[in-house]
Amino acid sequence: MAEIDPRLREDVHLLGELLGEAIASQFGAEFVAEIERIRKGAKAARRGSSEGSEQLHSSLAALDEDELLPVARAFGQFLNLANIAEQHHSIRRRRAQDPLPFPSRALGELLQRLLAGGHSAEALARQLARLDIELVLTAHPTEVARRTLIQKYDGIAAALADKDHADLLPEEREQLLQRLRRLIAEAWHTDEIRRSRPTPVDEAKWGFAVIEHSLWQALPAFLRHVDGQLKAATGLRLPLSAAPVRFASWMGGDRDGNPNVTAVVTREVLLLARWMAADLYLRDIEQLAADLSMQAASKELLARSEESDEPYRCLLKQLRERLRATRRWAEQALEQEVAPGPLVLGDNRELLEPLELCYHSLHECGLGVIAEGNLLDTIRRAATFGLFLLRLDIRQDSSRHAAALGEITDYLGLGHYTEWDEPTRVAFLQRELDSRRPLLPQSHRPSADTAEVLATCRVVAQAPAASIGSYVISMAGAASDVLAVQLLLKEAGVQRSLRVVPLFETLADLDNAAPTLMQLLALPGYRARLQGPQEVMIGYSDSAKDAGTTAAAWAQYRAQERLVAICAAEGIELLLFHGRGGTIGRGGAPAHAAILSQPPGSVAGRFRTTEQGEMIRFKFGLPALAEQNLNLYLAAVLEATLLPPPAPQPAWRETMDRLAADGVTAYRAVVREHPQFVEYFRQATPEQELGRLPLGSRPAKRREGGVESLRAIPWIFAWTQTRLMLPAWLGWETALQQALARGEQALLGEMRAHWPFFRTRIDMLEMVLAKADAGIASLYDQRLVSDELRPLGQHLRDLLSQSVAVVLGLTAQSQLLSHSPETRESISVRDAYLDPLHLLQVELLARSRGFSGTEPAALEQALLVSVAGIAAGLRNTG
Repeated sequence: MAEIDPRLREDVHLLGELLGEAIASQFGAEFVAEIERIRKGAKAARRGSSEGSEQLHSSLAALDEDELLPVARAFGQFLNLANIAEQHHSIRRRRAQDPLPFPSRALGELLQRLLAGGHSAEALARQLARLDIELVLTAHPTEVARRTLIQKYDGIAAALADKDHADLLPEEREQLLQRLRRLIAEAWHTDEIRRSRPTPVDEAKWGFAVIEHSLWQALPAFLRHVDGQLKAATGLRLPLSAAPVRFASWMGGDRDGNPNVTAVVTREVLLLARWMAADLYLRDIEQLAADLSMQAASKELLARSEESDEPYRCLLKQLRERLRATRRWAEQALEQEVAPGPLVLGDNRELLEPLELCYHSLHECGLGVIAEGNLLDTIRRAATFGLFLLRLDIRQDSSRHAAALGEITDYLGLGHYTEWDEPTRVAFLQRELDSRRPLLPQSHRPSADTAEVLATCRVVAQAPAASIGSYVISMAGAASDVLAVQLLLKEAGVQRSLRVVPLFETLADLDNAAPTLMQLLALPGYRARLQGPQEVMIGYSDSAKDAGTTAAAWAQYRAQERLVAICAAEGIELLLFHGRGGTIGRGGAPAHAAILSQPPGSVAGRFRTTEQGEMIRFKFGLPALAEQNLNLYLAAVLEATLLPPPAPQPAWRETMDRLAADGVTAYRAVVREHPQFVEYFRQATPEQELGRLPLGSRPAKRREGGVESLRAIPWIFAWTQTRLMLPAWLGWETALQQALARGEQALLGEMRAHWPFFRTRIDMLEMVLAKADAGIASLYDQRLVSDELRPLGQHLRDLLSQSVAVVLGLTAQSQLLSHSPETRESISVRDAYLDPLHLLQVELLARSRGFSGTEPAALEQALLVSVAGIAAGLRNTG
């Protein structure tokens, strides 16, 4: 077993000790000793000690009613502190003997490979500058930690970073220790669970905070690294205005099944983003005005500053006044409709031009060393974030557009749109898109739902073009779904080209994606309205929930291949938008591996993907972490563009066809066809209780009903809590077993060795199986599941065991993650803290379900804390 780095072990031990002090100050030393007995019992039980198991169970059983919550909080808080220590360790100050981490060397090594492979320096520099990577921050309800706690956790991480300096004086080290002690005490005495659900505006503010506190610092540092690597490899520099990575958001724009996201909310979020951007730039300009006190300037700058003695400050003060006017206007517009005045910045060139003038002037006067400092950083931010901070996507379900059009056509006496077949719909939409007259008469009074759809389109029409990203249509399945949105936007007054993006989610829709796109491209006038790349979104979450990850992954791959081929044949640029989640069951995978496993040609200098829920914090919550992940994204997209993976061999494709067919059959036999499955799911997991957890602004269900009505996120989240992890592996065990029975062992090994797509799927399957735990899952069954349903639970755990066995056979290992002992040990270490939380959660669920009326607040709070703690321990919740 791999040893954890002594420095990481020391940090974890220190944080744990300080947490113990905070707990002891409130509950006394004996209570802390009881927590330690529980932890030691769990650790011994994991090693197979029956005595340890008995100690664990008896200690938990002996807890008084008022001890349940603090015990759950103690283990949950420790897991959060362990996360902080691990995150810090991945970015900690490097010692002279430490190797350069992969994210820091990935681009440099890639550039050397590309040069050796015959790519010219000039071509590489051009391609790097032209990369178009957009990370779309979403507020799906998987971020468990409250924002106030996240800020304290960031403070703890900063203190650990300061502690890494070897030359600290004793008094400085003591001050750091006191700072850590204070921050951990503050965290301990802060509720983990929100008292009420966040609003969509709260979620948007959380997204803005990630930019303010992390990405604002990380972005220019990341681009300095890219610039340095490019210069070292080719002698060429990154252009001043290059922005290979940009950011967008769904927070405040994603209304799919979320009645809380309205047109009013979307408008407010757009204005808040405008206010925040102006505020952040003002801080930069204030600093630059202090920095650029020199007199030497170019003729152009002197002329613009009216021959001022301090020409840079003069120009920057003019920009400062415009930023203040912009911020002031945005604040006023939040209260009432008010037109922007002449000083309000409306185009990003108005922000960039004076900054670039200062930059070129400094270089012209031999002061390039000054130009390359804070000024360059501000220019990089302005080129990336612009005046609107991040582009806001709009997302709505296709049925809402169809219902609105049905109401309109019914009002006009044309019949009901929803009752028409696809050719009739397309013909009607084409006629109206080409018509110069309005579709809606002024006398039309829409229903509330239709009014909301139309109001959203008007907000899009009124917003500056650079502030809006794409309009995404969830559950898209036909060409009419795209045309319907184009018509509604036209009716609202949208006169510019706007990317209207079909999102293909279910297995059937993914298979139908290529024919739908072919139909769209063949329609008269459609290409003229396109005016840019054709964007298509690939759904991972709902396709996996619909068909299991085996069939879904292959359907996603095939759909991308076909879309690439169609657009290449038609001479249309294609932009694929990947709707990935954090978990394996929702398409999650390390970004670098995931990008390199895409079909050849699907990443052609462009890549768009969602960053969801708690993964935003884990990947971008600290500037150094964000830098690492931005480096990985850029290197992977460049490699996938210039060194795409091989196309699968015909034998691999045939094998994958069989695996997918066997996988979906096995998956649906359990999830859809087993008569007891839905009831078992509701008894064995905290699915019902998750609806009470105030995570995000969206409801847990799209509508009333069974598993099909659940959103993909709580579906995954519920199974994660019990450690069965069913959605991520169900179907693979049967698919792989049947392949082995057909004698395809060697072929599977060949696929894993030479096909990045298949290798990544097996690696992710192995990772999730390492986190799964049949023993823990059985505890939920024993306490919560009725006798007649327990055989189903045993059957599912047997399938889990089969999945583990077949993956071990395929990878020729004696235990999961043998090739990555550090990861295995990290998971193992957490079990001593996770096991008590699982046992507590089982007991709390049983007690909660035993109440016929309202359960005690302390019981509900303890239950929600257990959910948050397990989520923290497993890291990727939903």
